[in-house]
Amino acid sequence: MNARLRFALVTLAALLAIAVTLALGRWQLARAAQKEALQASMDSQRGKAVLDGAALQAAADPSALVHQPARLTGRWVREATVFLDNRQMGAHVGFFVMTPLRLDGGTAVVVQRGWVPRNFVDRASLPAVDTPGGLVVVEGRIAPPPSKLYEPGTPGTGAIRQNLDLAQFQAQTGLPLMAVTLQQTGAASEGLLREWPAVNLGVDKHYGYAWQWFGLSALVACLYLWYGIVRRFFHRPKDTASHV
Repeated sequence: MNARLRFALVTLAALLAIAVTLALGRWQLARAAQKEALQASMDSQRGKAVLDGAALQAAADPSALVHQPARLTGRWVREATVFLDNRQMGAHVGFFVMTPLRLDGGTAVVVQRGWVPRNFVDRASLPAVDTPGGLVVVEGRIAPPPSKLYEPGTPGTGAIRQNLDLAQFQAQTGLPLMAVTLQQTGAASEGLLREWPAVNLGVDKHYGYAWQWFGLSALVACLYLWYGIVRRFFHRPKDTASHV
């Protein structure tokens, strides 16, 4: 391979590497901007007026209310309580307790009531959770259902299960469930902890990745300039022929 062809191939490879790493860096910055916008939207939702049951049921798109505070009045459907297994709070594994709350308008909303430890000796044992009868007032924030965990085989339908699919749960219970849940907040009560982790969108991670890609792009450019330009044109081999 002659020198000109080798130089052309090296130049092409360097330009391609610089273009790719710059594009990846810009993509990471765009992802960071998207998540910052999402964080701003979440903060805005949290600052809105507290929803009541009537406003929640009247919403055309309840999912647009996610993260907004709510104060709902209704009655627990205690026989439909579900315990989601393998859920963590404070680095401990236990259950998320989910109970439907029937609102005055007839609609029901599943409430993420809190966390309880599980009995690892008797894995079929249900923890004691106080579920008051009569009219109750529950404060929290509108939230999507808990994230789904890997579940081999057929999804469970008993009191203890890995995940909760709202459509399946509605068919099972016959309750007119809303497409969102209420994540109950406040101090521990009824045998439940409510130390919900703050949502971390990982914005700093994207900035870190972006600067890594930009740094790699700069490194490729510097190496190319030094070995492909500076040494090629300014560090030519000296004429070693002897002069008489």
